[in-house]
Amino acid sequence: MEIFLMYFLFVVGLVLIIKGGDWFVDAAAWFAEVSGIPHFIVGATVVGFATSLPEVLVSVIAAAQGDVDMATGNAIGSVTANTGLIMGISLLFMPLAVKLREYLPKILILMASIIAVWAFGISGEISIIASVALIALFAVFVYENITSAKRQLAAGESDSKSAEPVTKQVVGKKIFLFVIGCAGIIIGSELLVNNGTAIASSLGVPTRIISLSAVAIGTSLPEMVTTISAISKKQSSLSVGNIIGSNIIDITFILPPCMLAYGKSLPVSFGTLWIDLPVLFGLTLVAFVPTFFTKKFSRWQGGLLLVSYIGYLVYMFMFH
Repeated sequence: MEIFLMYFLFVVGLVLIIKGGDWFVDAAAWFAEVSGIPHFIVGATVVGFATSLPEVLVSVIAAAQGDVDMATGNAIGSVTANTGLIMGISLLFMPLAVKLREYLPKILILMASIIAVWAFGISGEISIIASVALIALFAVFVYENITSAKRQLAAGESDSKSAEPVTKQVVGKKIFLFVIGCAGIIIGSELLVNNGTAIASSLGVPTRIISLSAVAIGTSLPEMVTTISAISKKQSSLSVGNIIGSNIIDITFILPPCMLAYGKSLPVSFGTLWIDLPVLFGLTLVAFVPTFFTKKFSRWQGGLLLVSYIGYLVYMFMFH
């Protein structure tokens, strides 16, 4: 009976994030259209922050409870899942031409964040100095988004083309959908992660592997649902912007609060330092470096990301 309840709640969580993600993307896309702020900026900030909430909550709670492997594994594993799985799907189904001046600064911040975690992690821990450095990168990310939005609005480069009139009723409806959609994503993710983790634990899978796979994929499902919804609505810029923004937030804005919740420096395991972070950096190179030269995201990148991510999961479960 208990195992049946876990599976039932797992499905309930999935339904909540699917419907919540649909409402969430509708509201975010409408906000971009009526405000004139480019979809990419909205995806990298508003949507990125909200879809990262499950990762933040799960990691901080785990750190406060002393489960460091779960805290760090979820943060790094979520970025890996976002890049390998979710961005892979996004690019496979919807290749995208890009404006490098929009994407390049954020991609460089993302790469710098991954390198920073690895460089500080060589000492075996994420200390207060490392946390300050990550927060500084997060501040740079926020500042770059603000200046980018101002620059594009000043240049008249907006996505404002909403056919729906802006009335009090419409604004109220969109705000309601945004809040309810966000709540559905968060509650659904918690149900899915908690019960998915319980199911995995009953099979004897180690905590680090659970956090890098089941928990990471579970907390990344808001990004997955947002991406699929954005693809179905042909909002590719919102999708890719959400993934990049969520990745930067997951790396720079999760580990420092985890350190505070833990009460001291966060230990970094050998596997995280020499397997998980190098795999993440490799996936990031595949996802973004070719785009610097071609000025577009291609289907072959999506296929390679998916194959690589699946190979990484297989390796973890075979050699844990």
